[in-house]
Amino acid sequence: MKKILFLLCVACNLASAIGQVSIDTTDYQRAEAFISSNITKKYYRSWVNPQWVKDAQFFWYSINTKNGTEYIKCQMKNGSKSALFDQQKLAKLLATELDKTVEPYKLPIASIKVDKTGNTLTFKVETQKYSYQIKQNTLQKIDSKKTLQLASTSPDKAKTAVVHDYNIWLKTGNDSVQVTQDGSRAYGYGVSPSWYSTKNIELESDHPLELNISWSPDSKYIIAGKYDRREARNLYLYKVLPDEGHRAEVREYERPIAGDSIVPTVEYILIDVEKNSYQLIDIPAKATFLAYGFNWTKDGSRAYQVSFVRGYQSVDIYEVTAASSQVRTVFTESAATYVDPNTNDLRVLDASNELLWLSERDGWQHIYRINQQTGQVINQVTKGTYVVRGIEHIDEKSQRIYFTAGGIEPDIDPYYPLLYSIRFDGTGLTQLTHEAAHHSVFFSTKGDYFVDNYSTVEEPNIAVLRRSKDGRVMAQLEQGDISEIIAMGWQKPEPFKVKGRDGKTDIYGVLFKPNNFNPNQKYPLIEGTYSGPQTIRAPKTFYRGLSNDDTPMTQLGFVMVNIDGMGSAFRSKAFHDVSYKNLGDIGGPDKMIAIKTLAGQYPWIDSTRVGIFGHSAGGYDAARALLAYPEFYKVGVATAGNHDHRSAKAWWPELYMGYPAGKNYDEQSNYTHAKKLQGNLLLVHGDQDQNVNPTASMRLAAELIKANKDFELLLIPNKDHSQVYYDKYLIRKRWDFFVKHLHGIQPPKNYQIK
Repeated sequence: MKKILFLLCVACNLASAIGQVSIDTTDYQRAEAFISSNITKKYYRSWVNPQWVKDAQFFWYSINTKNGTEYIKCQMKNGSKSALFDQQKLAKLLATELDKTVEPYKLPIASIKVDKTGNTLTFKVETQKYSYQIKQNTLQKIDSKKTLQLASTSPDKAKTAVVHDYNIWLKTGNDSVQVTQDGSRAYGYGVSPSWYSTKNIELESDHPLELNISWSPDSKYIIAGKYDRREARNLYLYKVLPDEGHRAEVREYERPIAGDSIVPTVEYILIDVEKNSYQLIDIPAKATFLAYGFNWTKDGSRAYQVSFVRGYQSVDIYEVTAASSQVRTVFTESAATYVDPNTNDLRVLDASNELLWLSERDGWQHIYRINQQTGQVINQVTKGTYVVRGIEHIDEKSQRIYFTAGGIEPDIDPYYPLLYSIRFDGTGLTQLTHEAAHHSVFFSTKGDYFVDNYSTVEEPNIAVLRRSKDGRVMAQLEQGDISEIIAMGWQKPEPFKVKGRDGKTDIYGVLFKPNNFNPNQKYPLIEGTYSGPQTIRAPKTFYRGLSNDDTPMTQLGFVMVNIDGMGSAFRSKAFHDVSYKNLGDIGGPDKMIAIKTLAGQYPWIDSTRVGIFGHSAGGYDAARALLAYPEFYKVGVATAGNHDHRSAKAWWPELYMGYPAGKNYDEQSNYTHAKKLQGNLLLVHGDQDQNVNPTASMRLAAELIKANKDFELLLIPNKDHSQVYYDKYLIRKRWDFFVKHLHGIQPPKNYQIK
């Protein structure tokens, strides 16, 4: 009897420690209500994307309201707002024209343009184009010109460059002249396969193609790529659910992977439009993923290209002189790790014959002014322990650069980009936005005004019109309406800051709690992860704090965290480089410290029950966490994971893991460490994933089977990389997996997300 009582006491104490929960259909329904596609419909007046009208004193925008979509016109000088047009009147005209009911706040219009008078509106309804005279309230059809495929019209609208049978033609009116003669499918001009395209291997047709033609501003010259696909290698997909019939399809797509010795390349020709002739440009043929577009001078005399060396440890800036086709290297930048193609930016300053260049050469992302002729640095424009996030506008007349940066203000989250201006010579730094928030700015055509959208994960977006010279607010345009979300019991996400693995560096993250949060209950914790070094995972805007996979799972009795450890983006070069040739680190040491710190602060966090999930690079992270840190991470869901960095594409892993592919690729492959699995792992992949090939998960599964490890594998038919992420069946299975293995209870059976 004493033994039975003892066991009962142990069971009761264990249940109390875990915090007894019961998850049923009601909880799943509440979680479903917070899925991104559902909850964002209740976030009204959420964002202003200004549409600037050339030579006009106004701009317009559309805004989502409780009624539907409204169209607003705003005067820049005084910020006064009015309706762009009478939506009731246009709805009646469209109802008559289309012979169906048209609701005024659900107008079926797209591709909207407004003339500088503000009276003429052009738009499309499906494929038909219309002109609407606002004051006269008249609607007229516009005859649509036949759209040429793979064509690019010159800036002066006089000629069109068209690619036909892999050769370039110049079309003037009804006349066409063939410029190139020797183009072929495998070695053609002006076009390359769309990156996401796949094709049935039984079909003779080529992949869908994308155009690569760059006109000079004066319409006299064209630079076009010549793509060498003769030795391009394919990856394959097995489509078990074909569009018709019962035979599965094998689909292929051209894709170099990390370490490939032979890859598709591109070289360039320069076409003299008046002479209908061309010359090969003396820029070395490069892997297609290393070469970027061309920046022309305004007069069309020169063009500049940013061209990387494989492995991204070096980048060349080339100048092409149009009249002579001569090429010279303006400057070269190198780094011991990599020159980041995701953050560098080249701008041409026509008035002063200079260039602006974003670089991390001093350990932080900054703006440099470069002499076009010599390639020498005239001066470093911005300096300090902060990160320039982007050049937003350049006023060459006043010689001021408008840029966003994070980390200048000591008491503001360094991930928040604020707007500043500075003179070309590096003097006169001026702060233009002051709110401690994430700012997204859009400058007017002339640059004298800008629209600023700013928010945090806690506070919804505010959109204002500001004057550029001093940041003065001319008008508040919109303020996000979250009244319906608050009524649902939504809990604000909570930003936090802790010290990282070195005891000195600040690590930032966001904590999410359930609507029905009870501080007396013990909650398992799940980390949503993505440690891809090109970005961060923790949200900084209200929209991202609302539209995610984390908030729904809080409704199932979990607390969720996003943490950006060392090796992620938007901090110093040294912080970023922690992940170089070291992607397997996944920021884990910092994240585990952060979670333990939070658990020390909040007794309601159960740090003995920690799960993790992620997609793509985050899928790699989730599996990696269970393999590398099995004593900490107990449950993981890994979707579309690139479990070996040679399984997907070349550019991304070669940037962060190096080229040639060395032993570090093997060391940081999840395949290599499959035998270390201890926790509960669910692997998920879409069988049509043309970004991270499904073999990545299948080969990890093979290694887990070889090691006799228990795990679950879900292969979702006919879903690609993006589609599987939003797949409702996957979302439910992820919920089920964590409920079962972290709560230790059975989830509702066969719950269906609508």
